[in-house]
Amino acid sequence: MHAQAGDRIHIRGAHVGAPDRVGEILEVRAAEGEPPYLVRFEDGHEGLIYPGPDCTVELREAQRAHG
Repeated sequence: MHAQAGDRIHIRGAHVGAPDRVGEILEVRAAEGEPPYLVRFEDGHEGLIYPGPDCTVELREAQRAHG
């Protein structure tokens, strides 16, 4: 998984009824965009995460516009 600051991360709920979590990647701690990522979630909580297979990264809008 590769990401840049400004990308969004979507973490699926771990079990039925658990809410999904969405956050903005504030900082990428590895040189080539690999985890860990410092993320600010929609509820304001910030944390350092190593995304698992239940996560997807959504490119920020500027990246989508340029391909």
